[in-house]
Amino acid sequence: MKKIFAIIFVAVSSVFASCDDDLEYDDFDAIENFNFLWKEIDEKYCFFDYKKDSIMRWDLVYDKYVTKIYYDCSNVTEYFDVMAAMLGELKDGHVNLYSSFDVSKYDFADNTPIDFDYNLVMYNDRYLGKDTRSIGGFRYKTLRDGKVGYIRYADFSSSFSYANMYGILSSFEDTEGLIIDVRNNGGGAITNVNKLVSYFIEETTVIGYRVNKTGPGHSDFSSPVAEKVSPVDNEIIYKKPVYVLTNSRCYSATNEFVYAMKGLPRIKILGGKTGGGCGMPFSTELPCGWRVRFSANPCYDKNMQITEFGVDPDIEVHLDEELAYRAKLDNIIETACDYIVKKK
Repeated sequence: MKKIFAIIFVAVSSVFASCDDDLEYDDFDAIENFNFLWKEIDEKYCFFDYKKDSIMRWDLVYDKYVTKIYYDCSNVTEYFDVMAAMLGELKDGHVNLYSSFDVSKYDFADNTPIDFDYNLVMYNDRYLGKDTRSIGGFRYKTLRDGKVGYIRYADFSSSFSYANMYGILSSFEDTEGLIIDVRNNGGGAITNVNKLVSYFIEETTVIGYRVNKTGPGHSDFSSPVAEKVSPVDNEIIYKKPVYVLTNSRCYSATNEFVYAMKGLPRIKILGGKTGGGCGMPFSTELPCGWRVRFSANPCYDKNMQITEFGVDPDIEVHLDEELAYRAKLDNIIETACDYIVKKK
């Protein structure tokens, strides 16, 4: 059997070698790259213990996919697809394989409620149609005759300044409460998470914990280190009720923002469960030049609970699609408004 594998492997490798010029590789060893990728994940991926009931054992994953390398690959793109499928066994949106021609992705939010209608929110004058201001990645205005402040933040990669927040929160001085809508925000920079949280706390607060991988074993981690955020200038801290709107497309840094805000005084999470993604990503290069990114350091909420699988809302509300279509109303926003103006 080993001789047969060797013959097949030589044939497969020769096909990959024929693609070297197109992919700018000096050499392409299929099994070397496969073994390197499998071992990197085996020794450095951080969620094996947490996902042992939902994913295949990693040694069995090796057995499953090494045979595909020999039997199912006739060119580099098919080889990429097999490697990507192996990574897909981890069921992690932070795991990606990067080549010159494709990037692998795992759809972490597949078959979950979307709970967000972009056109309804962005172009309906009741929400962000007319009279909307925009700065630092934020779109904002007041709703319900000036009683409710509304902020739409779609990407934690969008940076903002103290002056930006001062201008936004000053405009909401006479409101009775505030909505921060992060639905469909796929994440971004953790620094922006901490900055935004700092405008809603009055003292230095532990918002979560991080641990580091310390060895090749699946359970080799350091002791937890507290993640703390301090308040900004007390003059502009928003001290009235805040409702953070969420859905299953809230991922990565947005997931962290949600669990950082959850449980703070005056703050409620309203909408759907977030998509998760609480592992700090690590990136490395395969011998062939492709790159792989994966979760390497797990993050925990302030109660030392893992949030890789999402954060539950305090108040669960899903989008009424018929109401959205016929009446042009976002019942998730309307519910938050009702709580703020004491109709609920």
